[in-house]
Amino acid sequence: MSKLLIVGTVAFDAIETPFGKTDKILGGAATYIGLSSAQFEIDNAIVSIVGDDFPNTHLELLTNKGVNIDGIEIVKGGKTFFWSGKYHNDLNSRDTLETQLNVLADFNPVVPAVYQDAEMIMLGNLHPLVQLSVLEQVKNPKLVVLDTMNFWMDNAWDDLLKVIKKVDVITINDEEARQLTGEHSLVKAARKIEEMGPDYVVIKKGEHGALLFHEEQIFFAPALPLEEVFDPTGAGDTFAGGFIGHLVKTGDISFENMKNAVIYGSTLASFCVEKFGTERMETLTKQEIQLRLREFENLTQFDIELTPKKVR
Repeated sequence: MSKLLIVGTVAFDAIETPFGKTDKILGGAATYIGLSSAQFEIDNAIVSIVGDDFPNTHLELLTNKGVNIDGIEIVKGGKTFFWSGKYHNDLNSRDTLETQLNVLADFNPVVPAVYQDAEMIMLGNLHPLVQLSVLEQVKNPKLVVLDTMNFWMDNAWDDLLKVIKKVDVITINDEEARQLTGEHSLVKAARKIEEMGPDYVVIKKGEHGALLFHEEQIFFAPALPLEEVFDPTGAGDTFAGGFIGHLVKTGDISFENMKNAVIYGSTLASFCVEKFGTERMETLTKQEIQLRLREFENLTQFDIELTPKKVR
């Protein structure tokens, strides 16, 4: 069975949206990526760090979903990373109310020996130096996917460029793509990012779908229109988990198969936003995923008669 190594935060979140608010709940990039990729029944493992205030029930949830947690370090006397935020009415923008790095401030990732030969690596949103440290510990992965954000563009630019140069795929949102390149056009931005190192660029546009770029090829997948959206916090990471989970499951990293991976990522993200935190991902079934994939198929397929090209 192919292995997936996930590096990122396992954390507490406190979230407020126009539809309600939560106290501390399970969150973190690696958590969402792990729960999403686990839907593909692959061998996946998380490398992260938490304090001893992190409930065993959360760790048991990951284990029960098929996520290996041997790489999650538990610091005695330490406190787990905490983030709180408040979303605006359109749910496309938010204000960070509080960030407590806690044990994450001194995170020195250690990849378990059994996962150092993982075929694919998902570098969740973390300091670029932490991401580089992980790449130094793994052995010739088939594919490395990077997720990052504008915070690192502002505060760790040189280190971020170093890690971007070493990855095969980068997933960022449209605002981050524009900041990274200085280009307003996402097509031009993707081309510039490819020049930085990655062969593939995935630009997420939230409720407006996602774009996949590779050389001169472009693929667009819409977001499924939903009746209710409660919490978009983990949508991007859930997308990333679905994307790489499909690639690990199939072992096919061609552009054509990455199109399918984008659809899987979008499908899983559409479930994540339906409830607060990880709640929806905890109860998600394969039957529900298949039904929603069918909805995506119906949404994007059509028959049209085109005028034949004239032969000159």
